[in-house]
Amino acid sequence: MMSSAAAAPIRVLIVDDNRTNLMLMEMLVAKLGTCEILGFTSAAAAIEGLREQSFDVGIIDYQMPEVDGIELIRRIRQDSRFTSTPIVMVTVDQDTSVKMAALEAGAVEFLEKPIEPVEFGVRIRNLMRLSEALKNLADHAAWLRGAVDKATAALRWREEEIIERLSRASGYKDRETTFHTKRMARYCSILARELGLPEEFCRDIQLAAPMHDIGKVGISDDILMKNGPLSEGERSAMSAHTNIGADILSGSECDLLQLAAEIARTHHERWDGLGYPAALKGNSIPLSGRIAAIADVFDALTCERPYKEAWSFDRAFSYVVEQAGAQFDPACVAAFERCREAIKEVMHSFSDRGSMAA
Repeated sequence: MMSSAAAAPIRVLIVDDNRTNLMLMEMLVAKLGTCEILGFTSAAAAIEGLREQSFDVGIIDYQMPEVDGIELIRRIRQDSRFTSTPIVMVTVDQDTSVKMAALEAGAVEFLEKPIEPVEFGVRIRNLMRLSEALKNLADHAAWLRGAVDKATAALRWREEEIIERLSRASGYKDRETTFHTKRMARYCSILARELGLPEEFCRDIQLAAPMHDIGKVGISDDILMKNGPLSEGERSAMSAHTNIGADILSGSECDLLQLAAEIARTHHERWDGLGYPAALKGNSIPLSGRIAAIADVFDALTCERPYKEAWSFDRAFSYVVEQAGAQFDPACVAAFERCREAIKEVMHSFSDRGSMAA
């Protein structure tokens, strides 16, 4: 007996156009233990039957009309359910080329006609054991994948928590509101998705973008809290927040922190090379920085600050469009234009009280 009464039965596929041979093999398989037999007298019937049924061991005759056993095995192997399922070919042909073709198609064993019952039983029983071993291996692999996925999810959650807490910490030094980082992050995600970037990147940039100004923790309060325009010296000191932020975030093996460091360092670079801190130009600016630059500037323009009034949505939007090829990447601006309504929805959904013009 191959299985206990509680175990699932082994499903055996048998295909032979000779009904006598088919009945003989069905009888011999039935003697091997708890089995379910799927018997077919043609390849076409077998192919149709396997659309809704599966099998654990296959026994397929070689010489059949229209579609022979080799071609049937090849077609069965094209179904992802049966790429590793043990299949034995039954044949009277001693030609080596036939056996080689069967092996290439996916046969793992051969039986010769006329069938010898004892040999048949031993070989099929071995294939049943192989099938059970493959099932157990697949179950174990699935368990391992689940365990890895669970551990990865837990690690990801901790990484996201770190990002959230660092973003919150940076807010204590920066008078810009929490809603600024939320809006800016969502603008980044919208742009990334419109640019056709992978969904994982779109999620990551939304998580990493709120860290763009974390370097402001290293800027003097006198400069950071100043109500009026900054002097040239103060602007130079303020620009250091990009490198400070990148230094805080860099060196981590966490992909999110690496992306956050990249954004922190490059979100004030300009497409025309007149930005800071490295005066990068064009495509030498990482795409994350080019996306964040638009999101950050647009949101800053639409927010009221003690030293400036909030611009209207239309005015700020037009400014971004006008700066294509100068301050901003033209491709990113084009994506921004296509997302006009989504941008507007985010702007109003996360509105600071009284801080944005309608």
